[in-house]
Amino acid sequence: MTQLALVIDLNVCVGCHACVTSCKEWNTSGAAGVLSDDNPYGRDPTGTFFNRVQTFEVGEYPNTQTVHFPKSCLHCEDPPCVPVCPTGASYKRAADGIVLVDYDKCIGCKYCAWACPYGVRELDAHEKVMKKCTLCVDRIYDELLPAADRRPACVMACPTNARLFGDVHDPASEVSQAIRERAGYALMPEWGTSPANHYLPRRRAEVKVRAEDLARVDNPLKVDGKLPRPRPDEPALDDVTSW
Repeated sequence: MTQLALVIDLNVCVGCHACVTSCKEWNTSGAAGVLSDDNPYGRDPTGTFFNRVQTFEVGEYPNTQTVHFPKSCLHCEDPPCVPVCPTGASYKRAADGIVLVDYDKCIGCKYCAWACPYGVRELDAHEKVMKKCTLCVDRIYDELLPAADRRPACVMACPTNARLFGDVHDPASEVSQAIRERAGYALMPEWGTSPANHYLPRRRAEVKVRAEDLARVDNPLKVDGKLPRPRPDEPALDDVTSW
């Protein structure tokens, strides 16, 4: 059976959020419908996203590293969200293994969100239905698009090629080879859900910071009192700039 999935290379993900914004742009105007946002630029923004990037620090100062961790629906081969759905709105397609939600059947009860151990189901506050990554199902099968463009929006947008897409059950596919050759792993396999999406681990590079490199050095211009200053007869920034 075909199982379409994403393989994400944590070694080259730079946390630019291009995958997040491209996912939002494509899906909010496509078959998935509106992905609501409330007060997106205020103090308490809320919104529905299929893909999020979590960023955190690992290690101890001064030898720390920044890790960017993209996460979306993992399209599990044994998805726990499907059997708990009381209306059958959550389902897994036999043809390609994609897990989807039938909005016409969804009643927004959140059972699927409670069952998902990965926290990737979200309730659209306005449409009152559960939404999640669809692997851009309306894009990857669109025969009006060139073959090279029939990939999820997040894969197309990634500037570092950190996201791969394909059939993880096909041993000759790009994603299967990447998993096999670069020790790809599934997220939280102990839950027994058999996630289809995989991650390629970071290849750790040791960069030691010496104590003397941490000493603060004053700006020599400041020490000498020679900071650049405009002459009294020169215009100030407010005089030459239109805010």
